[in-house]
Amino acid sequence: MTYKADGITMQVLRYAMEQIADEMGYTLVRTARSTVIKEIKDISCAVFDRNGQTVAQAHHAPMLLTGFELGIRALRQRYTDDELDDGDVIAFNDPYAGGQHVMDLVTFAPVKLNRRLVGFVGSIAHHSDMGGAAPGGTAGGLTEIYLEGLRLPFVKLYKRGREDRELFGILANNIRVPDKTLGDIRAQASANFVGVRRMKEIVRKYSAAVVQTCLSMLLDGSEARLRAGLSALPDGDYTGRDWVDDDGVTDDPIPLQVNIHKRGDSAVVDFAGTARQVRGNVNCPLATVYAAVYYALIAIVDPHVPPNSGCYRPFTIEAETGTIVNPTMPAAVGARTNTVQKITEAVFRAMAPALPERVMAGSHGNITNCGFSGYYPGTSKRFVYIDIQGGGAGARPTKDGRDGQDSHLARFKNTPVEAVELEYPVRVERYELIPDSGGPGKYRGALAVRRDIRVLIDGVTWARYGDRQRFAPFGLFGGRDGARGLFVLNPGTPGERLMKSKGLDQLTAGDVVSLRLPGAGGYGDPAERDPARLRRDVRDGKVSRESALRDYGVALDEEA
Repeated sequence: MTYKADGITMQVLRYAMEQIADEMGYTLVRTARSTVIKEIKDISCAVFDRNGQTVAQAHHAPMLLTGFELGIRALRQRYTDDELDDGDVIAFNDPYAGGQHVMDLVTFAPVKLNRRLVGFVGSIAHHSDMGGAAPGGTAGGLTEIYLEGLRLPFVKLYKRGREDRELFGILANNIRVPDKTLGDIRAQASANFVGVRRMKEIVRKYSAAVVQTCLSMLLDGSEARLRAGLSALPDGDYTGRDWVDDDGVTDDPIPLQVNIHKRGDSAVVDFAGTARQVRGNVNCPLATVYAAVYYALIAIVDPHVPPNSGCYRPFTIEAETGTIVNPTMPAAVGARTNTVQKITEAVFRAMAPALPERVMAGSHGNITNCGFSGYYPGTSKRFVYIDIQGGGAGARPTKDGRDGQDSHLARFKNTPVEAVELEYPVRVERYELIPDSGGPGKYRGALAVRRDIRVLIDGVTWARYGDRQRFAPFGLFGGRDGARGLFVLNPGTPGERLMKSKGLDQLTAGDVVSLRLPGAGGYGDPAERDPARLRRDVRDGKVSRESALRDYGVALDEEA
């Protein structure tokens, strides 16, 4: 049967490419070894045309998408078509070459049919350890990229389907948990090989010419939808501002400002008013900055558009070199998520006056990432336990926020208590929602999560970075701010101590780390909240009677 490039074939191929990306993601999750991949799902996969344009992505973390976008542009400049062979897997993790941070390893595989390049597939995953000063690479306050782990340029980990033993040896020598990390890298390669095989099947069926033409039509269609959506929005200059608590080295707050200049069917985004790069590792490389801007603006303009490179064409991003949103070497960037989340928050804050029905109130606005590391009792075997915590999601124009959910960009999953305790010498003693942590409003901000982790052995390091412990998640249109977060060591004991949000400390057997995440802001005047909703919140323990009276002006008796 002969196929032709038309609208119907384009849609068939669109969903075929999305299915390839999703199958790659499932392969990666099922074959990975570390909980940060197989439970949290800190991954993404994507499919590209032969020019390196993204045509489909897996339904995983939006933040990781432009880790592909800028990286594959660099790869296309690095290798000619003749230098890419069937079975190659090329990897890199350099934040200064289109990557995000060294813990996120990006892999690409060329798709060649009859020795002709017809596309690429790629996978990205957060690894348990990549060496560096802190186990798991999660410590805040690191001051140079060299402290954060092994930084790879573009290298072929697989050549014509075979592992490069020398490169795998270098990796094994520089990683605390090589069995986990190398297993996860092989899982990424497996995902790529699945993607290559599936894409070849599609090209064989439809022909390379029809596939490329339809993919170009798909990209142009996404661009046209975004431009149409932008044209329907009011022209203007919009500014949003937020703050990062500190950089982990000093206590100085760090301003971040997003300025959106919308004209016709395009928009320019700049960061004038944003801080210069800092010593600590909250600096944010361009790939992550692009992801935040694209994510937020697409969500506002047309959240249902097929996500691909065509979506990005109406937007121009200008980030001055030497700022926290475009740092220069050797600035550390490992905790960049605490900055990038503020970009998304600032975009929503900027657009709220013009488009109140399309934005949400402030969310927990950070990624609390902790790395616990030590040695299994009675052995010389190292463990690195990475855990990423969810918080409150902002209230929406017609709905409450989503309690205890990860918010913008990441969409990470919960690490089940059973999975944690099965693999690591820790015990999770509390895992619960925090009452009154959601900002009051006509629609309530989401509740935050508390997770208390007891370490069961001596000599455990606790590396972490978090934020929103000084600047609360903002409410909108009369909605109140959500609760701020905090980290407490040994709560409820004589040794209780408030801990810095970013750092690296040593724990002993019996120590309890209490991670209390920020909540989220409310939307609208609390006095307008439906009384039945408020009574249900009080009944369910989400809002206290004291808060009902203080914040909503409603006195509820014990039977409410």
